[in-house]
This record gives sequence, structure tokens and C-alpha cells, in this order.
Amino acid sequence: MTLINTLNHAQEQTSAPWNTVCRLDDIAPDTGVCALHQGEQVALFRIGRTEQVFAISNYDPLGEANVLSRGIVGSVGERLVVASPLYKEHYDLATGECLEYRHIVLKTYPVRLMQQLIQLG
Repeated sequence: MTLINTLNHAQEQTSAPWNTVCRLDDIAPDTGVCALHQGEQVALFRIGRTEQVFAISNYDPLGEANVLSRGIVGSVGERLVVASPLYKEHYDLATGECLEYRHIVLKTYPVRLMQQLIQLG
């Protein structure tokens, strides 16, 4: 079992209900996809050709649309980010924080990889 991006999630990994949303190979390197998880649109991002995956809300609060999975993955300094395809603001993939408007923080989700299946907690 590989745990990926459990930052900001204090709950026990064993107590969280994990739901498979897609295979790792369903996400091209340095891109995102959208998945429905517990009634919410979640943007999943794969970093390079690694097994590192992040999950944040797909909803862009500034553009008022579910579009973040179509954003551009990159970095600002040491922070991995996605740039919104609408107004190009940057969201930290680990914390959900908007770099341009620090008061905006997106919901993040715990992610794990089990036998090449991406699961959300």
C-alpha cells in the first residue's frame, strides 16, 4: 500500500471509508481528471510519471465553475499547484490554498494507491 497526500487529514487511515475512483493509468502525467466522490466533483492530479496524486475540489470559486481538473499543473517555488483554466489563479495541490487570494482554500481529499487503483477517503 502506498499512501499519497494525506496532508491536512488527521483521521486514522484505517477508519476512513476508501472509494476507488479510477486507475493510476487513467491520468496522464502532469494532468488532471474529474471524479465524482460522495456527490462532489473532485479534481485528481498526477505529478509526472510518479505515483504521486493529489485530490482537491473541482470547483473554482472565483470562476464559479467546476473546471479545475482541466487546469495546468506546475509549481510556484516549492509548491505544486494547478492554475485555473478560467482566471489562472494558482491553487496549492497539497493544501488547497489559493496563492493569489490566501483567504480562499479549497477542500482537499486524502488519496491512496492500492494495486494501481486511486482511492479517495
